[in-house]
Amino acid sequence: MPVPSQPAEELLKVIKDAIADGKITPEERDRIMMQADEDGVVDPQEKALLGQLQDMIVSGAVRLSAK
Repeated sequence: MPVPSQPAEELLKVIKDAIADGKITPEERDRIMMQADEDGVVDPQEKALLGQLQDMIVSGAVRLSAK
């Protein structure tokens, strides 16, 4: 298994913090997207993390919150 890139590790931390309560607010979503694009490149590991997050939202494991 490849070693996670530094940007992917930072993105993972932001995602874990955001989903700790089982929901994502618009502010948390914005923070996640800003972190993913912070260096101007969304690498394959970051894309995979974002995909996993999307899967969690679609499955209902994490819900989107209005606030």
